[in-house]
Amino acid sequence: MGPQVAERLLVWGGFPLLGAGAGWLLAWLAPWAASLRWVPFQGPLELVASIPHPQAAIGGIALGVGAGLVVAFLAEQDTLVVTVDDEQVTLVHGESVRTARRDDVAAAFLEGPHLVLLGRSAAELARVAGDRDARRLARAFEAHGYPWRADGDPHREEYRRWIPEDPDLAAGAHALFRARAAALRKKDRADAEQLRGEFGRLGLVVRDESGRQFWRRTT
Repeated sequence: MGPQVAERLLVWGGFPLLGAGAGWLLAWLAPWAASLRWVPFQGPLELVASIPHPQAAIGGIALGVGAGLVVAFLAEQDTLVVTVDDEQVTLVHGESVRTARRDDVAAAFLEGPHLVLLGRSAAELARVAGDRDARRLARAFEAHGYPWRADGDPHREEYRRWIPEDPDLAAGAHALFRARAAALRKKDRADAEQLRGEFGRLGLVVRDESGRQFWRRTT
C-alpha cells in the first residue's frame, strides 16, 4: 500500500504547477518590489527586475517548476509504502526497508504518525513514520492474518517516564537515554532513531511523548 494514484498526481502535478505560478508571479512583481526600499532581499529582487520580459517570466516559470519537482521528490521519499502478504510485511520509507515475517508479528498498530510492529517478546520489530489510512492498513493486515490492534499499543500502560538515575535502570541505559535526549533537543531524528534501536539490546522499548522519553521492558 502506497500513495493512491490521485495522491501521486496531486504531488507530482500540483507542486510543479504551484512552483511555476510562484516563479511567474515573482518575475512580474520583482520590479515593483525592488522599488520599495523596505522590502527585504533587495539584491535578488533587483537582479530579477533587471532581466527583460518575457525572459524573466520564462526563467521564473522554469525555476519554479524545478523547485516544485524537488519538493515532490522529497515528499515521495518521505512516503511510507507497506506491502503485506501471507508470508511477511515489508515497510519502505525512503531508503529504509524493514521486513518482518508474519509468524514473528504479535501486534500491528498505529501510534500517532507511526506504524508499529511488535514481536512475540513485545519488542519492537519496526516503527516507521508515515501518513497512512488506518482503515486500509487494518483491512490489509487482517486479510493476511496479522494481529491488527485497532485500539493501539497493547503495552501502553507499562511505560514509565525516564528519570535520570532511576535505580531500576542500568548505567548503560541511562547513558543511552542521555545521548538520545541530546539528539532530540538538536532535532537529530536519524541519531535519535539509531539510539532507539540500541535500547533493544538492553531489553527496553522507548517511545516519545511531548519531548519526553518513556520506557518499558520486553518480556
